[in-house]
Amino acid sequence: MLPTLAEFWSPRFRRYVEPFAGSAALFFRLCPQSAVLGDINEGLIEAYEVLRERPDDVYDAVKAIPRGKREYYRVRDQSPRRMKPFGRTVRFVYLNRYCFNGLFRTNTAGQFNVPYAHVKPGILPPVEDFRRCAALLQRAHLRFGDFGRILSAVRAGDFVYADPPYVVKARRVFRQYDRREFTSKDLARLADHLESIHDRGAHFVVSYADCSEAREILGRWQHRRMKVRRHIAGFADARRSAFELLVTNIRPETTDAC
Repeated sequence: MLPTLAEFWSPRFRRYVEPFAGSAALFFRLCPQSAVLGDINEGLIEAYEVLRERPDDVYDAVKAIPRGKREYYRVRDQSPRRMKPFGRTVRFVYLNRYCFNGLFRTNTAGQFNVPYAHVKPGILPPVEDFRRCAALLQRAHLRFGDFGRILSAVRAGDFVYADPPYVVKARRVFRQYDRREFTSKDLARLADHLESIHDRGAHFVVSYADCSEAREILGRWQHRRMKVRRHIAGFADARRSAFELLVTNIRPETTDAC
């Protein structure tokens, strides 16, 4: 879906803003000159901060940890609170790379609880990828906090991409938002911010599951229905094609990725 999302971007936009940063895949594809990346996951934002300053050190430390089920659970059982930022970042990257489906999930106590990827554990990208990510992160202001706080600072000419957790009553989907679920109230709150963003002269694209909740709450805006392949799911039979909505207040135009 990234090529389609990229069509909405224009170099004329003042700043790229992503309040549910996650992997920030669109940010890394577009390579904007100025950006704000926000997330409620404090560990993620801290990892981006450390990676931005020490890409080679992070790569070397992650690479030094053996791959395998036993080592994975040893690292997972470590207490992040007792570690320094660099150690937490190494742990974060290692677990994300070798966990099931690259999924980030915690229990109510905030403990990472995703199992080891038995079938196809990921491989560590080359150090050049770490360096490239670090260079691009130099252009970004990193913000830990609720999406509303990030969106309240959006100004005229900004481009906002929002990919929030899903609220779908008709079927089971992963909708965790930090230690709690992302609810219909959060989706309604997001819709209110979109109204405000539009009134301020900013532009937005929201990607969301095609469901009655989204059509009801986000229905006033232009939308495009897309068939996508879901890669993160708790059950094998859920990894299949699905439909998503791209909701926006702008029209797409072709752009080149860096």
